[in-house]
Amino acid sequence: MTMNYLAIIVAALSAFMIGGLWYSPLLFLKIWNKASAKNPETGEGRHPIKVFGFSFLFSLIAAIALSYLLGPQPILAEAIKTSLLVGTCCIATSFGINYQFSNKSMLLWLIDAGYHCVQFLTMGLIFGLWH
Repeated sequence: MTMNYLAIIVAALSAFMIGGLWYSPLLFLKIWNKASAKNPETGEGRHPIKVFGFSFLFSLIAAIALSYLLGPQPILAEAIKTSLLVGTCCIATSFGINYQFSNKSMLLWLIDAGYHCVQFLTMGLIFGLWH
């Protein structure tokens, strides 16, 4: 199957950049730290290069998989619908199961699952618009 590799890289970068904003002081960092019991003052939860490297790799794998699922030239509406289904019904619900068993808060689930819903929606928009 033909894939648009440049769109895949841009989609992966967009997910990485959205994550940077999502978990920044501008949006959810303070709430996320509190809900996840992280203490930035002690250095706990700081993100070394390894974490950023693997995060980008995982974003790239997700972008490749979504691109494969959508096909080479998806219709925008279909790309949005499929991306939202993946983000909400596959990713967010899987997080929900794990968070229930690990006794994490629903607030933490909303922040983390919300990021992935926005991540996949953005990727879908990129693939749906980039022909």
